[in-house]
Amino acid sequence: MISPTPEQLQIYLDIATEAAMTAGAVLQTYWGNLEEIQEKGRQGDLVTIADKAAEEEIIKVLKRHFPHHAILAEESGIIGNKNSEYIWAIDPLDGTTNYAHQYPFYAVSIGLLIEDVPYVGVIFAPFDNELFRAAKGQGATRNRRPIQVSKTSELSKSLLVTGFAYDRRETPDNNYAEFCYLTHLTQGVRRSGAASLDLAYVACGRLDGYWERGLSPWDIAAGVVLVEEAGGKVTAYERTPLQIRSGRILATNGHIHDSLSKELLRVPPLSSWGNTAV
Repeated sequence: MISPTPEQLQIYLDIATEAAMTAGAVLQTYWGNLEEIQEKGRQGDLVTIADKAAEEEIIKVLKRHFPHHAILAEESGIIGNKNSEYIWAIDPLDGTTNYAHQYPFYAVSIGLLIEDVPYVGVIFAPFDNELFRAAKGQGATRNRRPIQVSKTSELSKSLLVTGFAYDRRETPDNNYAEFCYLTHLTQGVRRSGAASLDLAYVACGRLDGYWERGLSPWDIAAGVVLVEEAGGKVTAYERTPLQIRSGRILATNGHIHDSLSKELLRVPPLSSWGNTAV
């Protein structure tokens, strides 16, 4: 089992920050200047020249400093040593649909997995100039200042966030029922369109909990570290240990974790809602 030292983690964190800031500058250059927007296969799953250019810059930085590490990138797939226990999970533009519509909620997300466990996370939101950073055992920060999760202890007083996968039109396993059900049990459920920022907002206390399905490691690797280092809790829906490649995640301030998990697991199927009181 690999156990990186605090000094090593700090190096990883600093390089990830360099890569994220570089990519963020690229995104700002293309903001409002996109000439072509493409769909990658499913309706609504967009990619732009900004995604590709930002990813290219991140890969350059990581390859220069860590030539023996693997990189798992949203647009390029797996790069480098496929047998490495060190994998950089990167999303150069989380919230591409938002970005393409000039809706200012998007971010660069870079996480380091060691033996498939998230150890380092950097999320940079260029529009708001917010930099979220965390490394295992070293706490979490926003713009270099420590952050903590919220203290909300009751689900009925919580503000949650979630998202909908790109295959939501094709599968009944689409999160619509959970969204409606939990809207009735809380002070509200938001859908922002950028999983990395959803997790960052849980970490800094703006939101109390987050759940989603249909995710990839690059969507959540960085955010998992942020939430845990800010004092929150991250698991599977059933409160079992998170499997980073499962596509599902439950992240909260810890105080509402059990109650949110229990409610998620008892949501009636959407097809039954005509005869089910919520």
